Amino acid sequence: MRAGLALAACFLVLFIGGGARFAIGLTFKPMVDEFGWARAELGLAVGAYMLVSALATFIAGRLADRLSPRALLIGGTGIGGIGIGLMSFVSQPWHALALYGIIFAIGNGVASLVIVGVIVMRMFPGRAGLANALAISGMSVGQLLMIAVLASVLVQIGWRSVFVWIAVAHFALLPLLIALPGRGGAQSVEALRPSLSLREAARKRQFWLLLGIYAICGLDDFFVTTHVAAFAEDRGLGALTAGHLLALMGLTGLAGVIASGWASDRVGPVWPTAAAFAARVVVFGWIAIDQSPPSVAVYALVFGATFLVTAPLTAVFVRESFGTKSLGALTGLITMVHQIFGGVGAYAGAAIFDATGGYDAAFIAMLVSAVAALALALMLRRSG
Repeated sequence: MRAGLALAACFLVLFIGGGARFAIGLTFKPMVDEFGWARAELGLAVGAYMLVSALATFIAGRLADRLSPRALLIGGTGIGGIGIGLMSFVSQPWHALALYGIIFAIGNGVASLVIVGVIVMRMFPGRAGLANALAISGMSVGQLLMIAVLASVLVQIGWRSVFVWIAVAHFALLPLLIALPGRGGAQSVEALRPSLSLREAARKRQFWLLLGIYAICGLDDFFVTTHVAAFAEDRGLGALTAGHLLALMGLTGLAGVIASGWASDRVGPVWPTAAAFAARVVVFGWIAIDQSPPSVAVYALVFGATFLVTAPLTAVFVRESFGTKSLGALTGLITMVHQIFGGVGAYAGAAIFDATGGYDAAFIAMLVSAVAALALALMLRRSG
């Protein structure tokens, strides 16, 4: 019962946080159009979010090895709600940088999949891949439902009200988190293999391969999710259709994350990771040569299916490679690298568009990065 309640709470934290994080993709074009900003000006706030949330994720991961995960979830959710709510008042690029790029980033980074992964790994050690996938699927469901609803009413309520309602959702979640047991019901488990500290793990080849894979994953992920709605509008899709496309990526992402968790419990985490990057090679290559509206839809939905594949596998990779001694710190560090490079991808996409008037060069760069990540994943298999 306690395990089920904790799993449900983790799902809801990521449901709200995931929907909130992706809302910037929905509001990106309306904001820059209203204020006359360059896309890179708002892209800088997204890039700052990735950096700051990455650092917050790592710090929270280290704290999760020592402190109550429940307290971290409560604090992060509250701070995130404040930051995203105040986004409704922005009028200058530096406002978005401070509110979205710093305050919301801290809250969203603390109440993140790293804390969820620690809780789930401790409570479901024998089914960690699938249980983690079920919790993390909250991000996809949040993207699907929250973004679909907000996209449907965006024109009527305006982009400012989008941020207000997301803040309300954050605060509505707090009573459930407060009602959880003091340590989230998590119990430590005996490691089945020698456990390494962060310093000891850094001496292993697997550590650096994982950092490379997750860095590229973040680069691809946040280039696409930040710019796909704007790109779809540029290629002739209406604003409502583009918003629904972003939401539907959550549906394909839900299928992808559940499949990856299920597969990792049976064949290990490497093959689902390799399959995800192989799919990305195909879609980046395709969109680089065909940008018709049907191709844009296929590109978005297929990429969406790969978006969260590696998320439930982070804690599994760490447990299999390094044990559970520093589970929070190691998963936090890997996720931090993912987020930092995600910021690079979000900002680089905006900068390339401003410089060239399109995303073609960015698609080629992402194609090359996906090929590199596929190679690293296969190297990880050989080093296991």
